[in-house]
Amino acid sequence: MSMTAATAGLLLVTFMPFLVSLAGKANQPKALCFVCSLMALLASVEPHRAALPWITGMLIAVVAVRERFRDI
Repeated sequence: MSMTAATAGLLLVTFMPFLVSLAGKANQPKALCFVCSLMALLASVEPHRAALPWITGMLIAVVAVRERFRDI
């Protein structure tokens, strides 16, 4: 695997909470997930430290998306 593919994969996984939150309706969860993704990126120097902001962002994103589809 090339270094470019590995870096792209890492960034995709790191920003997954923000990408999932884009499917939500409200703006505040998008901003919170973006901040959580940035915190995970900054903490990803040591991978186990990036887990808490990433999980927090995913929880916010899942709730935001669930609330959007609950109206249907």
